[in-house]
Amino acid sequence: MNAANAGLRGGGGVDGAIHRAAGLVLLAEIIEKYPDGIVVGEAVPTFGHNLKAMYVIHAVGPRYYLDGVDHSKLLADAYRNSIRVANELGCKSIAFPAISTGVYGYPIDEACAIAVKTVREEIAAGTELQEIVFCCFDEVNFAVYGALLDA
Repeated sequence: MNAANAGLRGGGGVDGAIHRAAGLVLLAEIIEKYPDGIVVGEAVPTFGHNLKAMYVIHAVGPRYYLDGVDHSKLLADAYRNSIRVANELGCKSIAFPAISTGVYGYPIDEACAIAVKTVREEIAAGTELQEIVFCCFDEVNFAVYGALLDA
């Protein structure tokens, strides 16, 4: 799963790493399929191209510092819609980064709590996914996710 920007054109962090590793063919597919990008909370698929993953699901999380939006709902939507797309594609596993916690400024504790709660709700509602991974950038993320998942 890619924590993308709304234009889906690559950027820093996870998004940039995925684009670099997948190759320019990923960008070409995005330009063809999603020329106008997507909105915050939405998720869309592409092929993985040069990645080991068959697909990449791109979702856009909210910028925490913007006023007038329901940050928690939009962040939950990004996770929920990613799982929906994974189910539609017949995926058996998905790996999530901590969406919106980088340059989008979402506090890690709040963002991880929303991620874990939303994923648990989707599991309870029924999913074909057999493995859901939260990828942690550092020890802080690992500790926050660990505490939430142990609870």
